[in-house]
Amino acid sequence: MLTRIARRCLLAAAACLGLAVPAVATEAPVVAAASDLQFAVTEIAEAFRAETGHEVRLSFGSTGNFARQIREGAPFDIFMAADEQFIADLHADGFTRDAGELYAVGRVVIMVPNGSALTPDPEMNRLAEMLAAGRISRFAIANPDHAPYGMRAMEALQSRGLWHDLQPFMVLGENVSQAAQFALSGNAEGGIIAYSLALAPAVAAQGRYALIPETWHAPLRQRMALLADAGAVAEAFYAYLQSPPARRIMARYGFTLPEE
Repeated sequence: MLTRIARRCLLAAAACLGLAVPAVATEAPVVAAASDLQFAVTEIAEAFRAETGHEVRLSFGSTGNFARQIREGAPFDIFMAADEQFIADLHADGFTRDAGELYAVGRVVIMVPNGSALTPDPEMNRLAEMLAAGRISRFAIANPDHAPYGMRAMEALQSRGLWHDLQPFMVLGENVSQAAQFALSGNAEGGIIAYSLALAPAVAAQGRYALIPETWHAPLRQRMALLADAGAVAEAFYAYLQSPPARRIMARYGFTLPEE
């Protein structure tokens, strides 16, 4: 199998000789994106394809797991992290071209499935009441060990004084998208998930939510970077992610946008 560098050498040689470019040399770049971006970045990628004709491949998952995979040599071209510290650490160790760009600031919500006895409110008062009454059986968040949205959910619950008492009922998703699936499964009273997921029509139809005060947790400053071996199409998509059309899509999914 050709390495990325070998592919680029093949592409350059073919161009110089006027030869047809082999399909292997024009593979779509791979974007490793935090799972809170599942709906927003899918829309952006579709808009990018419509405008440029270029495809990108999207892989959604937990930021911490992606960072580990990048260190182990995973062939990603762009990393869109849900916590900028992961980009800073990768850059310090030479895995990214530069310190990257802040592309959004995220929020968390408490969300409950339709029919749940738990009513979502910003300060989670109803959750506290039901927990005290023994009426919580399952409550979902992303795993705080490697998912930034899970870390912020934990901080919010700690701020409210509920973290310790919820432990016996906690269900951890591998990432915030899986946490949303658990929270809305009907087998849980609810959970804390990304605002961007709660705003997606497919998710919004399944339940109700309330924004948790952003002062209850550390900011979800989301940063992206090109990885060291990214090619021209990846560079173009990276630039498109910072364009007004892409930013409008991000805003529709509840992301606060950095100043231009």
